[in-house]
Amino acid sequence: MVERLLLSGVDLPATIVDADGLNTLARVPDWNTQWASNGVLTPHPGEMARLISGSNYGDDTSRLDLACAAAREWGKTVVLKGAHTVVAHADGSARLSPFANPGLATAGTGDVLAGAIVGLLSQGLELETAASLGVYLHGLAGESARERLGYTGMIASDLLPALPVSIADLR
Repeated sequence: MVERLLLSGVDLPATIVDADGLNTLARVPDWNTQWASNGVLTPHPGEMARLISGSNYGDDTSRLDLACAAAREWGKTVVLKGAHTVVAHADGSARLSPFANPGLATAGTGDVLAGAIVGLLSQGLELETAASLGVYLHGLAGESARERLGYTGMIASDLLPALPVSIADLR
């Protein structure tokens, strides 16, 4: 379904692709030439490796350079998750998250991030702004949860009450 929807040639509204959606794309040769719509890809390093399989990127390519090159090549915003998440845009610009929180590397936290970006998009923010702000708010919520709970044992649901507080604090 993901493949048929994204690669159908239909101009879709901005689309966020995470997790198994990324793995589905990675199995399709030249997927990036078939996806015409604007979108955000949110890979962790393993998913990014699958997406760029067979490309010219070397092992010595920095995360920032890799995300920027992929965003330009694919014409999409790439949110390369990890310590100091990279948000790279198709125009070559990029932002780095100031947060490096190992608690955000637990199962489900990427879903919270994707949901935050979708929520910001649905409120009318531009795609690039929604991706960057979503990453920032996600990191801020992670820091709040870390302060309350510590790194160990932090899970995705710990971010949920912290996210609206982070939004209010930012306002």
